[in-house]
Amino acid sequence: MSLPIDSCSEPITDPETLESIKALPTEDELPCDDGEPMETPRHRDQMMLLIDSLKVHWAERPRYYVSGNMFVHDDPENKRHSRGPDFFLVLDVEERERKSWVVWWEGMRFPDVIIELLSDSTRGEDTGVKKELYARLFHTAGYYLYDPFSQEFIGYELRGAQYAEVECDGAGWIYSPATGLSLAVREGWLRWLGEDGEILPTGWELAQRERQHAEQERQHAEQERQRADRAEQLLETYRRRFGTLE
Repeated sequence: MSLPIDSCSEPITDPETLESIKALPTEDELPCDDGEPMETPRHRDQMMLLIDSLKVHWAERPRYYVSGNMFVHDDPENKRHSRGPDFFLVLDVEERERKSWVVWWEGMRFPDVIIELLSDSTRGEDTGVKKELYARLFHTAGYYLYDPFSQEFIGYELRGAQYAEVECDGAGWIYSPATGLSLAVREGWLRWLGEDGEILPTGWELAQRERQHAEQERQHAEQERQRADRAEQLLETYRRRFGTLE
C-alpha cells in the first residue's frame, strides 16, 4: 500500500485511505524497541534529562509527544524497518501513552526534533544513514547530535531535502526553531535553555529548588523570631534595671 509520506501533510480524511489504514499493523502488533539497553548509564541519564525537563517546562502546553529510545515505524510492509531515536519530539498531536510511534496511525506525522546520543558503536550510523533518513524521509526540522562523554555537540537544520550544519553561537547555544528553545552543554550535560538562557529544570531539580527556597524561608523566619526574642529580653532587662519608662 502506498501512503502519503510527508511529515507536514494534512490529516488523512479520504475514506478509502482511512479504511486501508485500519488493515495495517498497530502499535500492539509492532515491536516497541530492539531490546538493547542504552549504551551506558550516562546515555540513559542524558536522555531522561532532556525528556523530563521539557515535560516540566511544557506542563501546561497541550498536544505534543516526547519520548526516547522507542521505535518510530515508517514502513507498514516491514515491521523491522524502524528507527529508535534516543530523543524525539512530535508537535501538535494527541496526548496519550504509546508503545511506539506508528506514523500511519498518527496522520503520517514524523518527529519535528530528533536528538541522537553519540557513542563509538553508533556514531557512523547517526552521522550517516540516520542523518540521511531523517532528512529525506522524516523531514525532521531539527537534528542534533551529542556525545555525553566528549561533550561534542552538533546541530543540523533541514533546508530543502538536506541538513545544513548550525554553528553554536558565542554562548555555546544552538537555537531550536521547532521548540522556541535552545540547546547547550552545561556542566557536562546537554540542556534545554529558555529565552533568558536559564536552564530548564527537571522535576527533581525543581523540587530541590523549592525545598531550598522553603528552607531559606524557614531560616529567615527563625532569624526573625530570634531577633524578636533578643529585643524582648533587652526590654525586660531595662525594665528590671530602670523600672517602667512611664
